[in-house]
Amino acid sequence: MTNHADRFYAALNVLAGHGHIKQRLITAYEDYLAEIDEDELPIAIKQSFADLRRLMHRVSPHNGESPVCASVRKMSLTEASECASEIVALFGEVLQSRDEPSVSLPLTEEDTVRVPPFLIKSV
Repeated sequence: MTNHADRFYAALNVLAGHGHIKQRLITAYEDYLAEIDEDELPIAIKQSFADLRRLMHRVSPHNGESPVCASVRKMSLTEASECASEIVALFGEVLQSRDEPSVSLPLTEEDTVRVPPFLIKSV
């Protein structure tokens, strides 16, 4: 996972900016998220990102526009807002997965710390 958190953060800055939600969504996705390879994402968000990608490419483009522009153009304002909200949720998941250890190993009895008898307070 290279700089996915940075890409999502930059996309959020665009989404939080000025302008029409559809234009902000197009810019955020095309400029920062379109190049992300979902196979490099944490397992927890691969499917959600693939679903977002499918939404952003579901309409065939006309007159030289991109598939993302065509798809967002056909969305209602509610659908565009839901896509923006999904990007926010994905960013949270990317941050959360970045902070979690990649492998958690259970402790064995050998790994436990033994307190020497002289450190135990007697009553």
